[in-house]
Amino acid sequence: RYIGALGARVICDNIPGLVNKQRQLCQRYPDIMQSVGEGAKEWIRECQHQFRHHRWNCSTLDRDHTVFGRVMLRSSREAAFVYAISSAGVVYAITRACSQGDLKVCSCDPLKRGRSKDERGEFDWGGCSDNINYGIRFAKAFVDAKEKKVKDARALMNLHNNRCGRMAVKRFLKLECKCHGVSGSCTLRTCWLAMSDFRKTGDYLRKKYNGAIQVTMNQDGTGFTVANKNFRKPTKTDLVYFENSPDYCVMDKSAGSLGTAGRVCSKASRGTDGCEVMCCGRGYDTTRVTRVTKCECKFHWCCAVRCKECQDTVDVHTCKAPKRAEWLDQT
Repeated sequence: RYIGALGARVICDNIPGLVNKQRQLCQRYPDIMQSVGEGAKEWIRECQHQFRHHRWNCSTLDRDHTVFGRVMLRSSREAAFVYAISSAGVVYAITRACSQGDLKVCSCDPLKRGRSKDERGEFDWGGCSDNINYGIRFAKAFVDAKEKKVKDARALMNLHNNRCGRMAVKRFLKLECKCHGVSGSCTLRTCWLAMSDFRKTGDYLRKKYNGAIQVTMNQDGTGFTVANKNFRKPTKTDLVYFENSPDYCVMDKSAGSLGTAGRVCSKASRGTDGCEVMCCGRGYDTTRVTRVTKCECKFHWCCAVRCKECQDTVDVHTCKAPKRAEWLDQT
């Protein structure tokens, strides 16, 4: 146990970017920190999926070595999304670890006991309901600790978006039931609450990103007012941001932009993944590549699928780099 505690201290002391409260939680709950690490991988993958066809595609987050990869110095809508999806990822990972019995400090939701009812009638709580309230509590204590160290506008923005992310996971809890009775007639039901796939949370927060509201601090510094009086006030479920986004065309580390040089684009598309938009008007290079894929697959009784290997040649379009002088202006 002593070696375990010592190891946790060494590990937590070497994670860059932690404030004292986070370091203390890390040392006290090293097994939860392992889940937090898994959650980080999950939300970065989800972020990159949601923005895979856009100039900003979350790739900067892979290259940053702070605990949450938050390279977003600008208070943009992309930063708002990053804080929300990362908080959601922590909630999701901790809650899942509780239900799977990976953590000593939590298990299934202890409050889901006895009888309850829904629109279909009464049921008994059983199985293992996801203990999302524990996941939310720990995520709030750990993730928000950094923002609570400073009382400024950006910290207030981050706290708001963190909360949006945490509550987004809870929004997609679903009731799953098992029927009991003659031939599964469902005269009796045993039910439990389960989290939905994390993709649902990602899709939801992506919609919130699209509708994010630009705000300014109110005069007493305790909340927000809308930057444009024609827009509605943000609710607790809206993402908020202060600054307009850069165009993400060229590398700009302060904005969290790697630029679009070398990104694959679609020549035929007129959308955000099209070469005209993705390459910011710089043009693109075309390379002819040969791909090997499985084709003409047939099922053979029993039980194998046999395929041929087919070759096809396709053109891959990649964005040109900006001219040297143009790139130097931005870095």
